[in-house]
Amino acid sequence: MIQKDPSNKIINLAKCIEKRNRTAQVLKKKNRGGKTRVIAITSGKGGVGKTNIVANLGYAFSMLGKKVLILDADIGLGNLDVLLGLAPRYNLSHVIMGQKSIKEIIISGPGKMKILPASSGIQELTSLSQDQKIKLLAQIDELIDSVDILFIDTAAGISSNVMDFSVTAHEIIVVVSPEPTSITDAYALMKVLSLKYSEKCCYLLTNLVANAQEGKEVFRQLNLVANKFLDINVDYLGSVVFDEKVTNCVKHQKIVSELYPDTLASRCYNELVLKIAGRRPKKLPQGDTNFFWRHLMKDNFV
Repeated sequence: MIQKDPSNKIINLAKCIEKRNRTAQVLKKKNRGGKTRVIAITSGKGGVGKTNIVANLGYAFSMLGKKVLILDADIGLGNLDVLLGLAPRYNLSHVIMGQKSIKEIIISGPGKMKILPASSGIQELTSLSQDQKIKLLAQIDELIDSVDILFIDTAAGISSNVMDFSVTAHEIIVVVSPEPTSITDAYALMKVLSLKYSEKCCYLLTNLVANAQEGKEVFRQLNLVANKFLDINVDYLGSVVFDEKVTNCVKHQKIVSELYPDTLASRCYNELVLKIAGRRPKKLPQGDTNFFWRHLMKDNFV
C-alpha cells in the first residue's frame, strides 16, 4: 500500500491559515470603525441553496473575527437549525406569541455565530400581520448594536413576509441557480421589489454553477431584462460553483467552509466575503421601513 505524504496536508492547512489571516487584515482595514450591517439574502425559488449560502457566509465572517447574527426569517418553515445540526428549545414563534424575549431564544452555531431560529410547521406564522412584524423587528433592533453583521435568511418567493424582511435591510442579495425556473422567479422577485417596494438596487449571487463563466451568463440574462423593463440596478456579487462536498456536508448537517476550508465552494465563499466587506449600501431607507438604518447613519457610514 502506498503511504500518502502527510506533509501535503500540513502545507495545505498552512496555506489556508495564511490566506485567512490576509483576508482578516483586509477586512480590518476596510471596516475600521465599522457599523452593524443588515443583509437580506433571498430568492425567487426554493432549492437554490440560499440557506446554505447564509450559513457559510456567516461562518466565514465569524472566522475572521466578526460578530455574526443570523435571523431565520422563514418563520413557518425554518430549516437553518436543521442544516446546522442544532436543536433549539425555543424559536421565533415563542417570541411572536409573547412567551419569550428575543434574547432568550438565541443559540450558538459554528464559528461562534449566533442564530435566531425559526419555527417549522406552523402555518399561521407564514403570513405575519404588520403589527407582529413591527414588534419582532423592534426586538431584533435591540440586539444588533452588539454584532457586526445581521444576515436575514428570508423564505423563498414573493410573499409579504419575504418582501417586508428584505426591504428593512441595508442590502438585498438575490440568490439564483442556472435553472430556467430559478431565473424566471428571480426576475419576478426583482419586479416586485422594484414596482411595489420602490427598491432601486440589489445584488445577484449565482449558486450551483459549473464555473464562473456560467454564473456571469446567468447574470447577463437577468440584467438584460431588468435594465429593459425594471427600474432597478442589479450588481453582480459573484458565484458559488457546484461542489459535491457541499452535498455531503448537508447530509451530515455540517458547513462546507468548516469541514473543507480549501474546497472549491469554500474558496468562493472567501471571495464573496471580501466583496461584501468592500462594498457599502447604495440605497436609502424606503417609506416607514427604517428599522436598522440608524445603525449605519448615526456614524455617517452611508
